[in-house]
Amino acid sequence: MVAHVGTVAFQGIEALAVDLQVQLASGLPAFTIVGLPDKAVAESRERVRGALGAIGLALPPKRITVNLAPADLPKEGSHYDLPIAIGLLLAMDVLPVDELAEYNAVGELSLDGALTPVAGVLPAAMAAQGMARGLICPLQQGGEAAWAGELAVLAPANLLALINHFKGSQVLPQPAPELAEEDGRHLDLADIKGQESARRALEVAAAGGHNMLLIGPPGSGKSMLAERLPGILPPLDAGEALEVSMIASVAGRWAKISSTAAACAANGRFAIPIIPRPWRR
Repeated sequence: MVAHVGTVAFQGIEALAVDLQVQLASGLPAFTIVGLPDKAVAESRERVRGALGAIGLALPPKRITVNLAPADLPKEGSHYDLPIAIGLLLAMDVLPVDELAEYNAVGELSLDGALTPVAGVLPAAMAAQGMARGLICPLQQGGEAAWAGELAVLAPANLLALINHFKGSQVLPQPAPELAEEDGRHLDLADIKGQESARRALEVAAAGGHNMLLIGPPGSGKSMLAERLPGILPPLDAGEALEVSMIASVAGRWAKISSTAAACAANGRFAIPIIPRPWRR
């Protein structure tokens, strides 16, 4: 029997579909992962083994092969732990195949069976919605996945809670989208004294949506000005907020969706690139 579990691989902020296949075959006991995995994916064997052992399940003494298709697409990250564990549970007849076929899965496993956050849950949820499937993700990121729209999201705290949900002994609620609170404590352009030309340039760039390059010697105020630019930008619309949050999600800096650029900057989701330049007299 070959068990199939849906998951994703990331190229930038785009989530590409990956078909994770698990086969239990006769032969000497072994656990092999193929399909161009990186070191983090290869190490998932031990995390999955420990997580299953923590809930009282042992791997069968068979030759276990995990294939990440398509095989020519590089697979990076620890978010493959959960789909590998689900694939093994399907192959061991612990979970129902029909119900799991409607879900994609992302998440990292601890050795005690707990699910820990991973980068890229929001793009993974958007990809699952495009495939008309649900998403299984860690509990802390259920609110993030819920922003993808009308899709079923399961956010268990651990592997045992997921098994109990599909066995019918526990019901996992649908998480609600989480919105960052606007506390108003942002850097204000009014704090800057002088710098009339630079202030005027910031206002023109913010009003017209232009790019901006600040050049000058160290200590002239470039970083001070750039940090206050988000405070005068107009509010983000729903699409812009979602796009900014997708970038932050892939970078592992998710801190709830905000509707203003200033809040995104406060949450670490608005990057101000600063390139040091040697100053010559």
